[in-house]
Amino acid sequence: MDDELAMLGEQVARFLGGELVPMAASWEISGAVDAASWRKAAEAGLLCAGIPEAYGGGGGTRAHEAVIHQEMSRAGLGGSFGVANMVSSSIVGHYILAYGTEEQKKRWLPSMARGERIAAIAMTEPGAGSDLQAVRTTGRRVESGFLLNGQKTFISNGQTASLIAVVARTEAGTGARGLSILMVETDGAAGFSRGRKLDKIGMHGQDTSELAFDDVFVPEANLLGEAGGGFTQLMHQLAWERLTIALDAVVNIERAIDLTVAYTRERQAFGKPLFEQQNTQFVLADCKAQALAGRTLVDAMMVRLLAGDLDPATAAAAKLWTTETLSKVADACLQLFGGYGYMTEYPIARLFADARVSRIYGGANEIMKLIVARSL
Repeated sequence: MDDELAMLGEQVARFLGGELVPMAASWEISGAVDAASWRKAAEAGLLCAGIPEAYGGGGGTRAHEAVIHQEMSRAGLGGSFGVANMVSSSIVGHYILAYGTEEQKKRWLPSMARGERIAAIAMTEPGAGSDLQAVRTTGRRVESGFLLNGQKTFISNGQTASLIAVVARTEAGTGARGLSILMVETDGAAGFSRGRKLDKIGMHGQDTSELAFDDVFVPEANLLGEAGGGFTQLMHQLAWERLTIALDAVVNIERAIDLTVAYTRERQAFGKPLFEQQNTQFVLADCKAQALAGRTLVDAMMVRLLAGDLDPATAAAAKLWTTETLSKVADACLQLFGGYGYMTEYPIARLFADARVSRIYGGANEIMKLIVARSL
């Protein structure tokens, strides 16, 4: 962090508090972020902040995107707009920036930065989650393009996205060989359909959906990068995605502690504030130590990532430790709320429910262990 990033964080926090936090309850009811909120966020510079100005972005770096995501999580929006924007701007936006042609960048990125086009990435299938080599969706070569067939599930922004980066097998080969990323523009795409909006334990303000592709024609011009190079592209970009998940985990560890300290100072038990009970102090002291360790780890990893020096195994280790720690801290803090902690009107309950998926998405933590073990 420096003065510029700190100032950005303050500006984002003010905007979120005045414009987007009041919308959070309506997102939870509808199960998605509304179009007007996307446009407001775009006007405030929250979308594609790390994309060059030449393509409509903010002209910043991934540090700017990290600060924006951090403030969304601090405001309690990490499980709604935070995830939605991370997928569209910070993940798909950077796939296009890294592997897209000049024409693709100019066609898609400016509308994403304006909030007019929402993007999603479709990797997971009913029979292929963390094991991307098991992808069965195919893109059969035809004249001037591909015919896309398959099903995807657990797709963030699945109901609202008009641009979807689909991982499909386009070339001969097994395992990691032959995978490509095909960019599907959904408007008017014959054979494309959205399935049900999935009912999740947490993150109710962010849409997660099933998608189906039945002979969807994807023109050659919508192939992202080289045919058959999809797996390599995914591996290069996943370090950033996993570090963002780790950052979100640390922010929510800190937030859980803040919520719990405030509650226990007010809650009376046995004639004095709950905070003055030794058990409460010991639990919170342990949580604070873990928060400090997590913050130090993520800050160090972010410096390495910005310098181009963060390897996949280290990013996997950061994601593994921070998300496992978040679950433990969220559980310990909720316990100090007693029965109130189980009520969804309390932020700690929603934080607890939202935290669980962090050990699954971005690659299940069991896969993170395998990646780390292979590096030893």
